[in-house]
Amino acid sequence: MIRPVHLSILLLPLLLGPLSPARAADACDALTARMIRATGASLAGRTGTLAVFRAADAERMSLTCGKPPRMVFSALAREPAYPFYALIGQAAQALTGAKAEAVEALALALHQEALLTGSPRQGVAGRAALRCETAPDADPFATPRTRCILIPDPKLVLRRRAGLFADARAG
Repeated sequence: MIRPVHLSILLLPLLLGPLSPARAADACDALTARMIRATGASLAGRTGTLAVFRAADAERMSLTCGKPPRMVFSALAREPAYPFYALIGQAAQALTGAKAEAVEALALALHQEALLTGSPRQGVAGRAALRCETAPDADPFATPRTRCILIPDPKLVLRRRAGLFADARAG
């Protein structure tokens, strides 16, 4: 025999299930609005967890909401102008709390290294993890020519789950 209390506990996830996608959409709406305020970009479109922006300093700027959130910045130029890196810094500050200037400098340095080596480069500035890559110089038709991907530093998430401070080292 099942008691009514137990039955309600079993049905609770079924009743709360439809609320979680709505909450996720609200969280993504809030993050999208924060990116618009921080970067001055305009929303070009949104589908589910993906938001695409129009920005003067990037050919494409997109946000994928989730755990962790991810932003992708693309430029048609193989060597974009400095405002492209400033845009990445502004977005990183809004997304992760990292200092915009530090992320700008990291983005520029990673891009320069990617140009020299021909392979993607990645690094961390504050709470922001960044990966930048460029298209090969031999392929002038490759688009985009430059791409940088920004996420919160995954090491900080693991440290938080382990109960360590952001500056502490495990072990």
